[in-house]
Amino acid sequence: MRSIGFVAMLLCGTAPRLSAQYLDARRHDGTRHESEQIRDLSGQRETFRRATVHYGKWFTAASVAALIMFAEREHNQSQRAWNSLLDICRSAQAACALAPDGRYVRSDAEQLYQRSRAYDRRANHWLLGAQASLLATTALFIIDLHPGEGPENIPLAPLQVGMRIAF
Repeated sequence: MRSIGFVAMLLCGTAPRLSAQYLDARRHDGTRHESEQIRDLSGQRETFRRATVHYGKWFTAASVAALIMFAEREHNQSQRAWNSLLDICRSAQAACALAPDGRYVRSDAEQLYQRSRAYDRRANHWLLGAQASLLATTALFIIDLHPGEGPENIPLAPLQVGMRIAF
């Protein structure tokens, strides 16, 4: 439940400012309003897409870091349970005896083992989410490269390219 609250706070903090939240000064000074003019919305759609990709890549990159932190927390819990199980096993020789079905004979040892496995599974799920988010981040970085906006190819004159060897 804490994780959902944390993700919700991240989403609220990264929400873009909406232009509807700001007053338009032209409404109050008597000049023509933008809605009275013919508007071309084709550029706005492209700008919105570009902004979504540009800021979305940073959001997904931050989510990678957050998911890895969650996985690390679960792994630490698993490690604590496993170390407690090892302490029980080292306390007596028969403490870690296994039943014919493969479970520990002692119920506390079995409980610690199952707890360790459960935390490890949860850590694996967080890591899978981080990997998926990393793939999305990579894709968004590639999409955000803005092809065609760089300088044109300037070829060199053929006489200026060469090599000299002094004897």
